[in-house]
This record gives sequence, structure tokens and C-alpha cells, in this order.
Amino acid sequence: MNVRHVLEAAPALVVTFALSIMAVFAAPLPARADAPKPITLVAFGDSLTAGYGLKASESFPAQLQMALQAKGYKVMIVNAGVSGDTTADGLRRFDWAMQPKPDGVILELGANDALRGIDPKEPSANLDKMLSALKSKGIDVLLTGMKAPNNWGEDYAKAFDAIYTDLAAKYGVTLYPFFLDGVALDPAFSQPDGLHPTASGIAEVVKRITPDVEALIQRISQRKTAAN
Repeated sequence: MNVRHVLEAAPALVVTFALSIMAVFAAPLPARADAPKPITLVAFGDSLTAGYGLKASESFPAQLQMALQAKGYKVMIVNAGVSGDTTADGLRRFDWAMQPKPDGVILELGANDALRGIDPKEPSANLDKMLSALKSKGIDVLLTGMKAPNNWGEDYAKAFDAIYTDLAAKYGVTLYPFFLDGVALDPAFSQPDGLHPTASGIAEVVKRITPDVEALIQRISQRKTAAN
């Protein structure tokens, strides 16, 4: 190649070199082997967790994950809610819902038991079995309580509401006393059925429960650190 040919080829060589450099910098960096994995939480519940009447992005797990990520937490929340589930239904699908094993569980069940007037002994026994299994697996738990409607009478409401405080004490887990705190029966936060929260209602739930979920994440982080 003579000098004239080299000079003619120079622009093309420069462009090729520049594209090569850009490709190097544009290529994704390999994941660090020691980079911390996101903490995985399973939100296990009924329609209140599943997001009945809402878009997937408006559901409780989705809004909670976004709120936590906005605070800098590396967390993934799995939506394991099934509309209409009682505690008995939840117990039947419990084992496979915990595969693969999560770091923590937000347990939200019992509303449909209360709406149907099921003897409080039954949801208590079902939740007891779930909490026992979670404890044996070493999975941290945030238990969310539910309140019985007034139409079943004071004795029923008292027995039902006590399920959650009794089980939280028995298993030493944190209790968020009422999942729908600040939202239940408020028309501004309720869908037309008067039972299920709107997207803004779920946002209110998330705002109120986030400190307890943050505490759950911190416990999980501490347990993981101690195990290493």
C-alpha cells in the first residue's frame, strides 16, 4: 500500500477504531461474584395481596417493592396472593408456594374465614401450621392481622381477632395488627364492593406497613451476615 492509499484509508480506520472502543464500553460488565443478591420476600395471602380489581403494578407486592427500592433496598417481592383464599386454601398450597425458599414471608390470610363466619379455631390451626413450618425452615415472618366483621357478634370478633396476637406471641414473630389499618370502610380508599382497596388504598397500606417490612429486611440481613 503506497502513501496515497494509506491516507485514503485513514478515515475508515479511525471510524473502525472508534466503534471498537465504543463496543468495549457499551458491553455489560460481568456481575461481581460477591455482589449481594436481592432479598426475596413472598407476600402470601388472598385478594388483598393478589390485587383484586387492580392492575398488576398496583397490587400490594408491586407497590411495596417499588416503595422499598425507592429507599435503596435490594428486594424482590413475590405475589403469592390468590383471591378468595381462606386459611385452609392457603395451607393446601403453602408448601409449593415456598419453593424456592424465600428469605422472608409476609403472611396475610384470614379475611375470607371471617367473612364466612368460620369457627376461629380453624383459621387459628391453619395459620399455626404455616408459622410452624416457616419457623422450622428458618424463614423470617411478618404476620398481618385481620379483624372480624361485626355481623357475627362480639364473642366471635373477640375470638377471631385474638388469633393473630396469640400466634405472634407463640412463635415470636412481628405482628402488624390490622392489614387494612386506615383503609377499611373508607370510601376514598375502597372499590365499589366496599371490601377491596383501590390503588390509592393499597398505597396507604404500603405507607403504613413499610416500617415493619423494613425491620423484617434488617432481621434477614443480620441473619445472613451472621451465617457467613
